[in-house]
Amino acid sequence: MSKIVNLNRVRKQKAREAAETQAAANRIKFGRTKAEKQRDEAEAEAARRKLDQLKRDTPPET
Repeated sequence: MSKIVNLNRVRKQKAREAAETQAAANRIKFGRTKAEKQRDEAEAEAARRKLDQLKRDTPPET
């Protein structure tokens, strides 16, 4: 005798596996660690400060 298979259960399991595969690919493609995010934020802040320091003040026009 053949084993009885619930097609809805099989379909849902296949969809879950496909979603997990896609999620894993997205984590690799888009994911960044907390340390990487903090490093990028610190670099942007340092660049902003340096730019602010290099600004010239224009004398007031009279």
